[in-house]
Amino acid sequence: MHASKPFARSACAVANSLDLLGDKWSLLVVRDLLHGKRTYGELADSPERIPTNILAERLRRLERAGIIASTPYQQRPTRYAYTLTPSGRDLGEVLLAFVHWGKRHIPGTVTLSHGPAGGTAAAAARPRRPRMARDKTKRGV
Repeated sequence: MHASKPFARSACAVANSLDLLGDKWSLLVVRDLLHGKRTYGELADSPERIPTNILAERLRRLERAGIIASTPYQQRPTRYAYTLTPSGRDLGEVLLAFVHWGKRHIPGTVTLSHGPAGGTAAAAARPRRPRMARDKTKRGV
């Protein structure tokens, strides 16, 4: 965020960080990018099952904020790979603080560990709701 832009509420760093990242999905998208996910389809397949319309909006918002960058990897239809910018990678420390706090204060929480293929090892620790089949061409996979 640039200083030339007026602050929405105050100059408080916490308030402005929450304005960018304080919804329930943005930091989960950052988490998944830190764990190696890159495409819209991979991000949509996270254990929290972010609705695709919200995922698309969060990706646009995070890109406008300079947290992520998108690069087309396919034409017709155009599909993008998403990566964290240096400021997005800096959020890794913030997420690690959430992990430490959550494991200490919220009984039963686990740390998600992603293997080389992006699979989530801890997802089996909780029951999953059935997922409706979707047309992958509409999702950007």
